[in-house]
Amino acid sequence: MPRIASGKRYAQAAFELAMERNELESWQVSLRKIAELSTDEAFTALVENPKLPFEVKKSLLEERLGDINPLALNLACLLVSKGRLGIAGDVLHGYDHLLDAHRGIEHAEVVTALSLDEKDKERFSSQLGDMVNRKIIVDAVVDSSVIGGFKAKIGDMLIDGSVRNKLEILRKSLIGVGR
Repeated sequence: MPRIASGKRYAQAAFELAMERNELESWQVSLRKIAELSTDEAFTALVENPKLPFEVKKSLLEERLGDINPLALNLACLLVSKGRLGIAGDVLHGYDHLLDAHRGIEHAEVVTALSLDEKDKERFSSQLGDMVNRKIIVDAVVDSSVIGGFKAKIGDMLIDGSVRNKLEILRKSLIGVGR
């Protein structure tokens, strides 16, 4: 199973639990702690060692994570027992997206040939937000193959204003004229 897909499943389950218990922020903080802990490769290797008893793994997690949501601790233990603590960052990312969607915030992946500064991101956020009548957070990606302009993906909607796309449309129309 791909990493991101399984991370989304865990995130969905965590979000549903958080909604039921009205603990959205508590879960977000707890998942962030777990994700930060998962970046410690030495610790991850230690707790995912099959020779280490589960109770020792659990006590190490409790000690390193401190005061977190008890059900989030159970999730951390589950990830460790399955050797999947490394996907904790994907779980947090998925949870954050679900929480933003719950709050009426959409994420837009904006691809440009050059990197965007904060002012550019705010401008894209405002213009795309006006198009979909929602608050937009811009996730900027640099891809020199777009040549110029931009491509934006908001949910299932794709806006392609790239120079590469315009050149491709021109090429197709010129081929059609020659026939």
